[in-house]
Amino acid sequence: MAAALLAQELPDVELRSAGIDALIGQPAAPYSIELMQRRDIDISAHRAQQLQAWQCEIADLILVMDTRQKQIVEEQYPTTRGKLYRLGQYGKFDVFDPYRLDRDQFEDCLRLIEQGVADWVSRIHSINQSLPEY
Repeated sequence: MAAALLAQELPDVELRSAGIDALIGQPAAPYSIELMQRRDIDISAHRAQQLQAWQCEIADLILVMDTRQKQIVEEQYPTTRGKLYRLGQYGKFDVFDPYRLDRDQFEDCLRLIEQGVADWVSRIHSINQSLPEY
């Protein structure tokens, strides 16, 4: 859901979605698909994949959902330090995993994701505006 929302807000940015506990090849959860469809975003083609070292190496920014994920990624991929942050970094919150929870929990999770995405999009735009043009 986070990658899809970021892609909608930052259409010129190449985004990838991967997890550290991903069920490889599995589609997005039905509630995720439904909630994103309500926002006119189709994530039905999404398939889960594990985070790979090469993804960490080429990424300019890596966003994770919670403090635990950040610690695991930093330990497994030390080169991510300095470009690895929580989605809720600026709001000082973690985003919980709603896997196997009810629809209300997915909605609560999505609200956190939307807040984190809004914070990061605002930050990215402000950084881009302050960069000199060449």
